[in-house]
This record gives sequence, structure tokens and C-alpha cells, in this order.
Amino acid sequence: MKKNTPIEKPEQTYESPPEFQYLEQLIGYRLDNHFEKNQDGADSPDFHEPKKWSLNIPGFIQQNLDQNELTLMLIALAPHVQPDLFDKVIGNKLQQPGDFREIGGVRGKNFRGFLPTGETALFILAGNDLKKRFEIQELFKSTHFLAGQQILWLEELHDSEPAMSGRIIMSQEYIELFTLGAVSKPRFGLNFPAQLLETRQEWDDLVLADETMQQVEELKIWIKHNDTLLNEWGMSKKLNPGYRVLFYGPPGTGKTLTASLLGKYTGKDVYKIDLSMVVSKFIGETEKNLSKLFDKAENKDWILFFDEADALFGKRTNVRDAHDKYANQEVSYLLQRIENYDGLVILATNFKNNIDNAFIRRFQSQTYFPSPKYSERLRLWNNAFPDIVKLEKSIDLSSIARQYELTGSNIMNIVHYVCLQTLASGSKKIKMNLLLTGIQREYSKEGKVI
Repeated sequence: MKKNTPIEKPEQTYESPPEFQYLEQLIGYRLDNHFEKNQDGADSPDFHEPKKWSLNIPGFIQQNLDQNELTLMLIALAPHVQPDLFDKVIGNKLQQPGDFREIGGVRGKNFRGFLPTGETALFILAGNDLKKRFEIQELFKSTHFLAGQQILWLEELHDSEPAMSGRIIMSQEYIELFTLGAVSKPRFGLNFPAQLLETRQEWDDLVLADETMQQVEELKIWIKHNDTLLNEWGMSKKLNPGYRVLFYGPPGTGKTLTASLLGKYTGKDVYKIDLSMVVSKFIGETEKNLSKLFDKAENKDWILFFDEADALFGKRTNVRDAHDKYANQEVSYLLQRIENYDGLVILATNFKNNIDNAFIRRFQSQTYFPSPKYSERLRLWNNAFPDIVKLEKSIDLSSIARQYELTGSNIMNIVHYVCLQTLASGSKKIKMNLLLTGIQREYSKEGKVI
């Protein structure tokens, strides 16, 4: 009987993408120079242009970064793409195991591999050339393109420690963009207190007064043409990049739906800020929450929608105690962040008079959403019912629209109630008495009677 002999599997080898092959060679070159192993004066490895990379590097980044800056991006990306890259190259070059302080680097809490620091970038890109090391430090300045676009930065350390010993941090959004080719939507939570607004409704479903609709059209024009105005027409030095608008008027008149439709038809994400998670009774916490929100939104081209904005944008008070002082500071801080935001910010309130005048003066436009007039109410009623149902002959929508002053939200609540009751009865015909009951229910919410 023959014994089973194990089948030898061919050894699998993993070949790094060209950009990380270059990084490995560059690290090896620097280490050889440091230990004086390049006796023959070997040249540094050839840089691979981004068009040859396996990573997804957008054109605007390729156009704005030089070889050193692109290499710095690779250093920051390496732990996320090839976690063993640094340990493998350094381990192959060092004669004895242990830390090599000149190259910097730290270990993470969960990730036990090598995490590059600013010192790592200085060593790889400049070696011991002091003048060039100072030049590379410039890449970490807050005014540099990499930090300005929230691509990468250095971790903040205690003042007593050298700044360049901080970890190089790349934003999760850019890690996803470079590796997966797309950025996932942020998840609602304490670190991002905003929810994505989406709607299945169309512009035809939005019934507004003519003047209101005209102002909404102006917003669509800004969204469509602002980049051209600032960049191609050269107005970026004279105009702030963002746009601020106040939506005000009674509840249920279409403020939220308008914001949703603006995003839907301009291809921009609309995020509704949950103010209950932003406003805090603890001093300094509100500013911290706002800072997280705006930092996340920066350069994303999102529409930020602050509903019931009175809670955060209310009028400042005379300073009577420390609480008043810090409440006013919150308003001032928010005003500053909104003015610096490069996208569209919509504040919505039921009562314009509750909003601090400092904000109102800085709005490019104020859009009033009045309660619908008779003609608008009739359009709302005519569009509200599903095609599958029929109305009882006694129902005259023109008369109902004229008699009952209801908002679009009121009307949809009534239709929702009436349709459910009709379904429960096994019918497809809407009855007049049921419609009147639905109207009375809406009136009761506001303390009114038919």
C-alpha cells in the first residue's frame, strides 16, 4: 500500500504595486546611505509617476503635488495598504534587531506594525541633509495643500515633545478614495451629528409661492455656477467661497423638502444637523461638537441644513453671568465657521425674529416660506391622493382648499390618515365624512375647530 505523500504547493510571492516598490527601494537606499553601504555612489531609485500607480489618485491632487509630496502620501498610506512594509525593509537592513531611532515611527494601540511619524518622512525624503529636512518640514504646515485639503497632517503632541515625532495621520476619506476609488457616507453618531437628507419626491411635488420659488431658483444658479465665478472669472479674491441662506416661515411649508430637492437635483449630499447632539450645557462642548462637524464637512461640497436653528443661532444676550458669556461665544464661533465654510449652509426657522441679527446680516439671501394660498392649497390637494383611489362625489377639493387654511404638511397628514382608514374598510373610495375627520384632527393639533 502506497503512502500518501504531501503535495508540495508552489511558494506564492506577492509583488508590491509599483509605487510601493519605489517606497521600499527609497527606504533601503536611505538606510544604506546611513550605514555607508553605498560605497559606489548609487543613485536614488527612479520615481514612478502617479499615472502608473495602482492607487486611485485624483487629477487635482496629481496636478498640485510634486515628487516629495506624493512620496509623503505613500509614506502615510503604507500602513493601510501594506502593513508590513516598514518592518520588512528596516528588518532586512538592520544587522541587529531593535529600534532605529533615526527613522522615527511608533507602534499603535491595536496595530502593532510600524506607524510613520514626521521624523520618518524627514529621514526618507532628506536623510541627514539639514537644509532639505527643513524644506520637508514645510510640507506639514497648516497652510500647505495637504493640510488645507484635509489629506494628511501630524498628530498634535504635548508642547514638550518635538512636533515631528507625531504620527502622520491621513484622513479616512482620502484613504478610501485612494484605495477604493470612492468615499463612503459618514455614519450618524456623536462624532458626526448629522443625517443624510434624501427624498423620492420631484420638483413638481413642491408647491411654493412664486416669489419663494424664484429665490430657490437663485440658489440653484449659485450651486451650478459658483465655481466658474470664483475660479474662471477670478472672483475668488473678492468673494467668500460659501453661501448662506435663511429659510423662514410656518412649519410644514416646504423648507426641508426644498433643501432635499436642491441636493437631489444638483448631485450634492444634504446633511441635516441634529442640534440636540450639538448643543451642550457644558462650557466649550458645543464649540467642540461644531468643530468636528465643520472639519468633517470641509472641502466635501455638502449642503448643511440646520433645522429649527433657533436653538443654536438665537439672539445673543446681555452678559449677566459666565453662562451668558459662553453662550455668546458659541454664537460668535458658529458665525465664524459658517462664514469660512465653502459650501451652501441653510438655516431654517419658524420665526425669523428669533435669529441673531449678526447672522442675518451675513446671509446672502433670506427666503420666506408663507402658508400656501388658495391656489397653492388646491394644487396640493389635487396632487395628494394616490391614483388608485376615487373621491366621493360630494368631495369638492376646490371648496375644501378655499375653506380650510392648511399647509402642505397638514394636507399630507390628512391624506395619510384618510387612505389608511379607507384601506382598513376594504374600500378604494374616499368619503367626505372621513376627510372632514382628518381635517379636524389636524386643526385640533393647533387648538382649532372646523
